[in-house]
Amino acid sequence: MISHIRFPIWMICWMGMILLSCHKQDQSPSASDHLPSANNQAPGASAHDLLSDSPYNTLQVEIAYMPDVAPDAQAIQQLQTFLETYLHKSAGIHITMHQIADAGQSTYSLQDIMQLESRYRTAFTTGNQIAVFILYVNGQYTDAQVLGITYRNTSVCVFAKTIHDNSGGIGQASRTSVEATVLEHEFGHMLGLVNLGSPMQMPHEDAAHPHHCNNQHCLMYYQTETSDLFGFLIGSPVPALDSNCVHDLEANGGK
Repeated sequence: MISHIRFPIWMICWMGMILLSCHKQDQSPSASDHLPSANNQAPGASAHDLLSDSPYNTLQVEIAYMPDVAPDAQAIQQLQTFLETYLHKSAGIHITMHQIADAGQSTYSLQDIMQLESRYRTAFTTGNQIAVFILYVNGQYTDAQVLGITYRNTSVCVFAKTIHDNSGGIGQASRTSVEATVLEHEFGHMLGLVNLGSPMQMPHEDAAHPHHCNNQHCLMYYQTETSDLFGFLIGSPVPALDSNCVHDLEANGGK
């Protein structure tokens, strides 16, 4: 299972424009041989372990980024706050960042991304620690509209150049808002939303768009088409999880 977060290139500005889709895709064994089994499962498989304080009471988020696409400091702070709001981790949530080499590509496939994780990931789930790897690449996905993908239980890729090229300008949303939305939405899928590892307490999955909330105001909503969003969304905060999504997280070990 792989989860995509997609924005129309000419309208990247907010959660209202996220075009998110999930589909199965085979992984090449050569791209994941050295990953331990705890970090080589389907998205949502570690939802309870991420949310609860047992058996892992600390979370290590490792962010590896390519030159010229360093994470936005405010977006990372918003991610930290998001995680502290919903996760029980008595020994703390720690985010570390390090720069990696430019891979010299303008486009990245899933296979490319898995190979980069295999090469650069250093934090793994062990002992009392569960670890998440987030890769920032300075190119676009094979589908140019995609801004982020959740492709394993603890693995995310952010297509930061696409975000940089389509945010922060006149008539566009801030880079912080777009990047924070991508990060939090993708983390939502790792936390098992919607119906992807955190069982629904009340039905709220969008039947037309599996693993997404049917509330248009929720962070986990899927919307394929809207209009006149630039003016309405500029300066707005990242959308929050709605009560149904929060209750799902609570029931699966979260706050």
